[in-house]
Amino acid sequence: MSLPRIVLEPLVRAALEEDFGGAGDVTSVACIDGAATAKAEMRARTDGVLAGVGCAALAFELSDPELDIAFQTDGGCAVKPGQTVLSVSGNARAILAAERTALNFVTHLSGVATLTRAYVDAVAGTGVAIAPTRKTLPLLRSVQKAAVVAGGGAPHRFGLGD
Repeated sequence: MSLPRIVLEPLVRAALEEDFGGAGDVTSVACIDGAATAKAEMRARTDGVLAGVGCAALAFELSDPELDIAFQTDGGCAVKPGQTVLSVSGNARAILAAERTALNFVTHLSGVATLTRAYVDAVAGTGVAIAPTRKTLPLLRSVQKAAVVAGGGAPHRFGLGD
């Protein structure tokens, strides 16, 4: 389940704005030359199901549209420890400014997808579907439900109006 940019951008933008505060990334500005470049790779630490890479890529893009972002695997895919899931290169300050927000989305949503897959596997062959409720974190419902689908869960009503 791929969510459109119009859904993801306000969420990712708000997360970056919260992290930047009023001053931006003061540590990187103080310690890293503005022209420095870097390359970073996001790698899986454990076995799991990947989710949230679209949010991660968007965090980097919003930090600097000139960054080169490459997906190594798609959301919903099984990953192994050490497997690279995303790489980014370009301005070092921009990469560092977005990396925590990007990692937070991927780790949280991959956790949701991985746990969902465990439940889906546990009921395989029984005719039971694993479906999410509306018990989501405020403002994260769309990405958390997409992570459930990435883990093999069944879509369920989104809100009270469904």
